[in-house]
Order: sequence, then C-alpha cells, then structure tokens
Amino acid sequence: MPRGVMTVDQILTLLTEGPPRLAEYTAGPTETQLHAAPSPGEWSANEVLAHLRSCADVWGSCIATVLDDDNPTIRAVNPRTWIERTDYLELDFRPSLQAFTLQRTDLLSVLQALKPKTWSRSARVIGAGKALERTVHSYAEWMAEHERPHVKQIKRIVSTMRS
Repeated sequence: MPRGVMTVDQILTLLTEGPPRLAEYTAGPTETQLHAAPSPGEWSANEVLAHLRSCADVWGSCIATVLDDDNPTIRAVNPRTWIERTDYLELDFRPSLQAFTLQRTDLLSVLQALKPKTWSRSARVIGAGKALERTVHSYAEWMAEHERPHVKQIKRIVSTMRS
C-alpha cells in the first residue's frame, strides 16, 4: 500500500514514464515472444501488461468516482479478479499497449488539471476488511508505485529472451 511519501509531481512523472518505457522495452520481440513466459510459473510480458491494464481500470475508476462524487463509498475490487472480466490476456501485446497508453493519457489529462486541494478528495472503501479512506492522491500514488516494478519486470523478461 502507498505510504503517502510521493509528491504530486513525482506521481505524475512516474505515470507519464511508464507507457513509453514499456514501448521501448518491447519494441524488438515478436508477438509470440511477448506471450511466452521466460520460465515455468513466471508471467509473460503480455500477462504483466494485462495486469497493469486491470489495475489501471480499477484504480482509475476509483479516481473518477472520487472526483465525480462527494465522499463516495466504493466497494473494493481486486484487479486480479477484474482481469477475469476482460480479454486482456488474449489480446496482442502492441494493440493492448496502445490501449493502455491511451487510457494513461486520459488519466494524466485529468490529474494534471487538478487543483492541489482536489488531490485530497476522498472515498470510503469497503469490502476488503476494515473500511478504509482513500484519496485521489493515494490511488494515483498506489498506481505509480505499483507500476514501477512491473515495468522493470517487463524489461527483465525481454532481456531474458535476448540472451
């Protein structure tokens, strides 16, 4: 879970850098390679991207709800459960990355336009144990912190294929 240590600028920087890095790291491999796990039990690059898309769907939706409603109550949704409602795992990597990039562009345009105090708008989150309070800032930070190791994971997967 996020610890609340990132500034808005740090969050926006990380969220901006993710999709281009993914595009850079995955420019060379074939579709078959991007769908292949580097070893048994590990995720393929496509599975990591599908996971990132699922997280972006869930947490981005929470951000939108917090911005649209005053102090909403949100039922927690696990991105690993949400992915089962999508076709992300079956999609070709590059069109999926393009969709993820477009979704990120849309999210960034919303976040970059926020006034400083809007980042502290909050929701009550239920359905995953004790009710929690989450803010726009905490959701965006969570997304940025969560994405960083997965971007590095995709870089490692592609590097493993090349060696």
